[in-house]
Amino acid sequence: MKSFDKSLEIETEEEGNAQKQENNSEASHNVTPLLLDSWKPYKGTRANVKGQLLKLRDCLESVCGIQWYGFATLGILTAVLSFLMDFSVAKLLQAHLWLYGKLEGHILLQFLCWTLYPACICAFASSFSHNICPFSTGSGVPEVRTMLSGIEVPHYLSLTNMFTKFLGLTCTLAAGSTVFLGKVGPFVHLSTMLGAYLDRLCRLIQGKKKDAGTEMMVVAAAVGVASCFGAPVSGVLFSVEVMSSHFALRHYCPCFFSAACGGLTFHLLSVWSRDGETLQALFKTNFPTATPFFPLEILLFALLGLLCGAGSRFYLFCHRWILKFTKTNRVFLTMLTTEKGLYSGLVVFFLALLTFPHSAGQYLASKCTTKQLLTSLLDSRQWSSQSHNASVRLELDSLEWSSSGAPIFLSLAFFLLMKMWMLVLACTLPLPAGYFMPVFFGSPVKTEILRVRHDLFHGAAAFSGAVTHTLSPALLAVELTGQVTHAVPALLSTLLANALARSRNGLSFYDGLSISKKLPHLPSLKKACPQLPSTPLGQVMGVKSVQLQKAAGPAEVQSAVSNSSEAQIPVVDSHGMQRAVDIHALY
Repeated sequence: MKSFDKSLEIETEEEGNAQKQENNSEASHNVTPLLLDSWKPYKGTRANVKGQLLKLRDCLESVCGIQWYGFATLGILTAVLSFLMDFSVAKLLQAHLWLYGKLEGHILLQFLCWTLYPACICAFASSFSHNICPFSTGSGVPEVRTMLSGIEVPHYLSLTNMFTKFLGLTCTLAAGSTVFLGKVGPFVHLSTMLGAYLDRLCRLIQGKKKDAGTEMMVVAAAVGVASCFGAPVSGVLFSVEVMSSHFALRHYCPCFFSAACGGLTFHLLSVWSRDGETLQALFKTNFPTATPFFPLEILLFALLGLLCGAGSRFYLFCHRWILKFTKTNRVFLTMLTTEKGLYSGLVVFFLALLTFPHSAGQYLASKCTTKQLLTSLLDSRQWSSQSHNASVRLELDSLEWSSSGAPIFLSLAFFLLMKMWMLVLACTLPLPAGYFMPVFFGSPVKTEILRVRHDLFHGAAAFSGAVTHTLSPALLAVELTGQVTHAVPALLSTLLANALARSRNGLSFYDGLSISKKLPHLPSLKKACPQLPSTPLGQVMGVKSVQLQKAAGPAEVQSAVSNSSEAQIPVVDSHGMQRAVDIHALY
């Protein structure tokens, strides 16, 4: 018993000592808090800065929501990235042409300079993308469509992917007209990645919980196109048509606002860099406004649209065939799996060999950059009349088209045929690249060949619209050139080309990419099941005990609600023709 009492006394003493130590520690904490939090200096200053930031947030929110500042920032940053990429690519192309010109008189050195430069830079882009982030190759538009449909695609919005895609795309564009690829699709992906980070920042500032906010991503898809050309309206419409099943009505206003910020920033940066004199069209044209076209030329525009529609179907067939061939052929499959850099280098070397100015390149205006090619094709003057008039001096771009001494229209026809299959081959390259702008070139060439007076961009809008199954390229051509008087002929050609391209449930370019990559996407129900609108409701939902007609009155609705034991009541046209109109849930 004594030992038991002693043990109790020892335990009580230990508890008392522990309580005294806790009290002493609390007192010391109240007296000297900086000693315990010595790793957080300047506590008062930090509190003051935090208070000022909170006041700034309240002031900004009093004007409009934080989300709108995010939309403006998204447009501005995307335009800055687009301008920096264009500036870097222009300097690299200028250096390449300067070195090629310095080697004048040495055919072998010029050949090595012309072929090895794009081959090495594309091999680097492919190897860098494969080793750092394999998800950065390709266009990125099919992946964005998949993410906007609510399916999570891992690693496609990471910071590593954004850096890799930006650098790889810069290298691809620096290869020039040899590779003949664009940047529209990758910039949609870049803008989406940037929008995802800005969405997180806005939610952090607002103190909201992390949520899968798709509004910023939808806006980013429109900004990506608008920031490439400084064309906000056509950029929004293009993204609406490509992501048609994922756009809500409430997204239109943020899309136009952000795209306008991006387009204005792109034009201002061009002015400040002395690339332009004022806010003007990206491609200068001077078409007559008094009589832009004669009524009989409408038939020519319609014929051009039908030709572009037929050409688009042939191009899409070749594109799907080459993608299937590279995935079934053992040699291509092995190289595209293990030796992507080597494959890109060999293909680009072959393309550069064909475009060498002392060989077939003299018929392809290969010394011109992509922008110079499009500017010359959209020239309002007739090249044939210039070439026959010795007193009129041809511009540099026009001289490049006739440098071989052959007729200009022969060079244009050769350019069209060669670039068609070369572009199909370039689409197999495993590097970041866009495929919209190259198809924008095909039909200005057809327009130049077919036109009898100054027509312009009708073919460009028709062919690119037929390939992508969109109508916005017609508006894009108007915004790029500023020629509003030719909007109706361009729209007519684009409509007819789309009608021919969509016939017999033809797939668009991006639908083909989604199927090739086995990405989940939402196909058109009318294409997948044309008889769906006339399908009776009973075949889909089974026999329902309670149904409501579309013209039912309050008494019938009350009777159906009281007699129904199910959570939902289908609404049909009539009991005789049970086609679904809506389904109402009972709460």
